[in-house]
Amino acid sequence: MAVEVTVSSSLNSFASQSRFNVDVSINELKSRLELITGASCSTMQLELFSDEGKFIKRLDDDSATLSSCNVMDKMRIHVIENDPLKKKGEFEDTSQVEKYEMSEEDYSKRADSIRMFLKQKRLAQGVAGQDNDASNVDEERLAAEAITVGSRCEVTLPGLPPRRGLVMFVGKTQFKPGYWVGVKYDEPHGKNDGSIAGHRYFECPPKYGAFIKPKSVQVGDYPEETFSDDEM
Repeated sequence: MAVEVTVSSSLNSFASQSRFNVDVSINELKSRLELITGASCSTMQLELFSDEGKFIKRLDDDSATLSSCNVMDKMRIHVIENDPLKKKGEFEDTSQVEKYEMSEEDYSKRADSIRMFLKQKRLAQGVAGQDNDASNVDEERLAAEAITVGSRCEVTLPGLPPRRGLVMFVGKTQFKPGYWVGVKYDEPHGKNDGSIAGHRYFECPPKYGAFIKPKSVQVGDYPEETFSDDEM
């Protein structure tokens, strides 16, 4: 049996929804909250609040379980980081985060890509020659047209594990040329709230939104992803 709670942190200005098994211990919970908030398991302190924001108690018994602490749906667990070296907002600054994009060399090797499909189509029609900018635009457009807003999807980027979410936007944007897919991730893996440079493309909580090139998005019947999937 699982419980759905709001997780907030002294390090971040946003909160997120997460599900945890009621039999998980406070010590195990801290390890999982380390991934969500960036606070250290060894220096964090947990406080439990009601769904109306009323303080209930501290969760300071590492051997206790969520069930024994009477943690219920819609309550909020607040993480306090006691390490003075960690400052609020440091995990929200993405300006120093390296951006990952699939290289042209790696993409050209994919046998199931739109580029390969168009190349084979041209060869079948007797059209020779190298890929050019026009064909790149065509393949990106075709890839975007195959993605429907409201579809479940999985995003695969170099150097990162696959991440699941919901397609919220497909089309051209003001921040960069070409076609982009706006994704609301199941967990706070993103970089925005669905808006960039003051222009809103879709609505989602902070850090849940991302804009991805169509070639890196696969739509399908992907179940919702949570940090506690392996506990349920």
